[in-house]
Amino acid sequence: MPAERVLLLADTHVPRRARDLPEAVWAEVAEADVVIHAGDWVVPDLLDTLEQRARRLVAVFGNNDGAELRRRLPEVARETVGGVRFAVVHETGDAKGRERRCQEAYAGVDVLVFGHSHIPWDSVTPSGLRLLNPGSPTDRRRQPRCTYLTLTAHDGSLQDVRLHRLPLRGAPG
Repeated sequence: MPAERVLLLADTHVPRRARDLPEAVWAEVAEADVVIHAGDWVVPDLLDTLEQRARRLVAVFGNNDGAELRRRLPEVARETVGGVRFAVVHETGDAKGRERRCQEAYAGVDVLVFGHSHIPWDSVTPSGLRLLNPGSPTDRRRQPRCTYLTLTAHDGSLQDVRLHRLPLRGAPG
């Protein structure tokens, strides 16, 4: 089974928080075998573009997504990538108790990708479920930088999980 390069995104909020994704993110889309988006697109335009530009897209809707996005996308997606069983959802609730809740709700999954908070997250439950939130590439809120995640899925395991911090808008890289 070949290694697959995966890009994790969430909370893009285009065009409310940014007119488009940053160029660095589009470069990652071009390199990725799979793009996973954990919701809060806001309008379908970015979904249309990612569907055209990504080799493979796994995506869900978020709480800020209207009727068309909810019609086109599931609330929860499940896909196997590089032998790794992924689930994707927008919201997981409060940080307190997250591991326990997700471990119960997503038994049989290796990795749960989620969004909503705009806060990068990487933890492992007692059962071994890995929880990943890439933050947001367009709306840092109270975070120091906008972020996204990349990783490699190969032979049923994750490798090279990396949080990317984008430069502040208007600041040199």
